[in-house]
Amino acid sequence: MDLRDILAANLRRLRNERGLAQDDLAYEAKVSRSYLSQLEKGAFYASLKILEKLAKVLGVEPYELIVPPTKRRR
Repeated sequence: MDLRDILAANLRRLRNERGLAQDDLAYEAKVSRSYLSQLEKGAFYASLKILEKLAKVLGVEPYELIVPPTKRRR
């Protein structure tokens, strides 16, 4: 599984668990909705700065966005 795919899956899962629309997450993290959409599709890599912004809004540590599903802490 490519790191982009892992990030995409984790982003979608966490965003949905928190009941956030892409627009809401993008606004709170100060990124464009189209950029967030591309991240959730696995089309783009995210910088560490973007991971930090998204993690803060989602209430997780940045590393949790890139941990493969089978290695995720419970």
